[in-house]
Amino acid sequence: MQFQSTRDPSHRLGLGAAIARGLAPDGGLYVPDALPRADAGTLARESSLPGLAARLLAPFAAGDAMAALLPAITADAFSFPAPVVEVKGGEGPLSVLELFHGPTAAFKDFGARFLAATLERIPRSDPRRLTILVATSGDTGGAVAAAFYDRPWADVVVLYPKGLVSARQEKQLACWGRNVRTLSVRGTFDDCQRMVKEAFVDPALGRDLLLSSANSINVGRLLPQMVYYAKASLQLWRVDGRAPNFIIPTGNLGNALACVWTREMGLPIGEIVLASNANVTVPEYLRTGEWRPRPSVATLASAMDVGNPSNMERLRWLFPDVGQLRGRLTAQSVSDDEIRDTIRRDYSALGQTWCPHTATAACVYGRLGARRADERWVLVATAHPAKFNDIVEPLIGADVPVPRALAELLALPSVQTEIGPTLEELRTVLRGGA
Repeated sequence: MQFQSTRDPSHRLGLGAAIARGLAPDGGLYVPDALPRADAGTLARESSLPGLAARLLAPFAAGDAMAALLPAITADAFSFPAPVVEVKGGEGPLSVLELFHGPTAAFKDFGARFLAATLERIPRSDPRRLTILVATSGDTGGAVAAAFYDRPWADVVVLYPKGLVSARQEKQLACWGRNVRTLSVRGTFDDCQRMVKEAFVDPALGRDLLLSSANSINVGRLLPQMVYYAKASLQLWRVDGRAPNFIIPTGNLGNALACVWTREMGLPIGEIVLASNANVTVPEYLRTGEWRPRPSVATLASAMDVGNPSNMERLRWLFPDVGQLRGRLTAQSVSDDEIRDTIRRDYSALGQTWCPHTATAACVYGRLGARRADERWVLVATAHPAKFNDIVEPLIGADVPVPRALAELLALPSVQTEIGPTLEELRTVLRGGA
């Protein structure tokens, strides 16, 4: 299989090279030249997450040196569970896909660890250390830092918007040191993402450094996220033969795209509903047909504060006409007040404690009316609520237990550098000037 740029189909690479490069030279994103078809019955016989991952992703590595490495990569990356937990007391069959059991308590751990395990193993002709650039709206940076920390062949540079992440998210971003540099950017996530993209196409940096990305612009972040959707859908499908519907909190659209790709491969996934916060670019596009990126708005669900989602480029490559895309997914926006109300309501009514992001999915579920009883639904829980204790605990009137791995990170000292939202300041840091 080959991976091509969304902007220039003639630019093609194998999977390992596409992951190592991160962003295509023309600024496009790598996509498979065709999505393979999967046999759900065969995949359903895989009981372990690493085994399912190796089998599901094998067609994407076909013909590439990475193919023989997949079992070792998936064993390294999928070392923690992604359980599907039934919610008692609902009006119909409702489950939660818990994606917060990794080292930084967020779904980004799956993609970040897969990416690190891949880059450690694939052959590279250039002997220089990799410089991994990552822009984060909250969870990605911590997951990437954890996955690459102390690996002798890589340096990591994390950019996050100053003052626009939770206190515990910021701690996870800045507690590393050594081969991880953390940059607090005086701007928004969109500024951070723009700076990273500009760095990749900057000729001077291209000569000086061997750059790679760890945002969901890197296809190596997206492919492993397909695995937990495959596992969850197969598990629930075996219960009663119904394809479950998923409600996915979304910001940069990587997690949502992974679910779409999984369904397009033939896995038993029904409706895909995207839950956005007050950053309404995606719901508006599906409603009006106009793509209008805009500056991001700060919300309680800070990791979803994205006004110009990168992965829309991949979605529009797959479904060039907005009418096609409307037939494949829907999107709704959720306000901060609705996030607060949902956290309070479901803690009281269902005994569930949501992070603000998962609460957007739970809010959208609450709008479904009679469909809640008639169909099987899955809420995608993207982060542990303990990461947002300052928001969640006052709403539920109780302490949120902190997972041990998160508690260990919170106890470390912080090291970070503040910079302005320009390529020039980022270039100075990357060249060792700050």
